[in-house]
Amino acid sequence: MDALSEVLKAIRLDGAVYLKAEFTAPWCVGAKYGLTSAATRLPRSEHVAYFHVLIEGRCQARLANGDEIVEVRAGDILLFPHDHLHLLGSDIRLPPREDEVTELSLESGMTLMRHGGSGATTHFVCGYLACDRRVCRPLFSALPQMLVVSVGNDADTGWLLQLLRVGVQESLAQGPGARSLLARLAELLFVEAMRRYALSLPPEQKGWLAGLRDPYVGRALALLHGKPAQAWTVEGLAREVALSRSALADRFVDLIGEPPMQYLTSWRLALAAQALRTGNDTVAQISERCGYESEAAFNRAFKREFGVPPATWRKQVNAGEAAGDAPASPGT
Repeated sequence: MDALSEVLKAIRLDGAVYLKAEFTAPWCVGAKYGLTSAATRLPRSEHVAYFHVLIEGRCQARLANGDEIVEVRAGDILLFPHDHLHLLGSDIRLPPREDEVTELSLESGMTLMRHGGSGATTHFVCGYLACDRRVCRPLFSALPQMLVVSVGNDADTGWLLQLLRVGVQESLAQGPGARSLLARLAELLFVEAMRRYALSLPPEQKGWLAGLRDPYVGRALALLHGKPAQAWTVEGLAREVALSRSALADRFVDLIGEPPMQYLTSWRLALAAQALRTGNDTVAQISERCGYESEAAFNRAFKREFGVPPATWRKQVNAGEAAGDAPASPGT
């Protein structure tokens, strides 16, 4: 068991691949999917991460408000964890053009896009992943606004890209089950990208993903995420990871930025909010499952974090979603 797997399991990712693009040099376009667009496919989504998978060719990319230019090659995943507006192109210095972009929306839900001149060709597919904003915070807050991870030049993961190609073709041909296949592939690609990104971080890196690599903090995170309802103490956690109480506390704060029990409280309340928002369990059932000894204690903790008791918050969220508004969820 590891903390990354536990968080990814709790996030309950919903994925979609919706665009196949064919660009020929010279070209440059701007892109941003947007939560509103994702909500039309996944009505209960709170956060959207946008990605491109390069199937053939190469391109440049940068954030619309940034200066850093990254090179993206076939087999790379270009990920925008917070769906920032960005530019893609054979030459990123070109002004982004929208009037020459040809789009064809199909009944399958897939869109074809063609754009550019008569030069080298770049093929990629685009998609997004939607999740609960609070539950995904430990992971997504540790990610940069834009990152590139290669998954295509490895015998262990090359099959993912091959399946992606097949899934896109099946979707365009309106083959049975193609959209479901693409959704699962989007999730698998994201998980693999996160695993590889975590392994690539420099030794001096701080933050949640860096904490996963630490032999003590990583084990502590796995325990907290794997058994959030357990009556953890710093002493008990330290015994499990074979480290002194003070050493674990110092190490945890240094890497994660907060003490272990404070982190556990935030995680429990994030899980509770997700359960209140997406399920039908009673407040008492959720409180017990999240590790609170009494419903009253859970109500107090939830109100401190969200401003209102859990039952009231659930009503507000349901009313907001029915009206098409984003739910009130502080701490993002």
